[in-house]
Amino acid sequence: MGEPNLVARWSSWGPYLQGVLRLVAASMFIQAGTMKLFAFPVGVPPNGGTVPLLSQVGIGAVLEVVGGALLLVGLFTRPVAFLLAGEMAVAYFQFHSPGGFWPIANGGVDAALYCFVWLYFSAAGGGPWSLDSWLRRRSVTPHSGR
Repeated sequence: MGEPNLVARWSSWGPYLQGVLRLVAASMFIQAGTMKLFAFPVGVPPNGGTVPLLSQVGIGAVLEVVGGALLLVGLFTRPVAFLLAGEMAVAYFQFHSPGGFWPIANGGVDAALYCFVWLYFSAAGGGPWSLDSWLRRRSVTPHSGR
């Protein structure tokens, strides 16, 4: 008898879990960029260094840090997520797929998964816990004192 109520309550958490997924994925994505640009929290394997800023990988790292930060706070979520989904598709097909068909075998699991996570956010938006949502609510709420 309580099961439908439990299912309904759990389903109501969907938008908030969307925000949690955005926060967690963006924070991990930023680390991929900071590793390449600043050797933080670790450097690029195998020697622990950084990549040249004006290389293709360096430009990708800038996208990861800046785009990841925008996604972390949920600002311009849809266009930024679309751009980053494209970046990850290029990364997968250029660097991983030549190593074989299966992502688990060619080292491309992260790129493939991020591609589809960002593609999802490009359609779904940042969720209720995002600056996009806050700005939207603020623009439609009548301001007092005017």
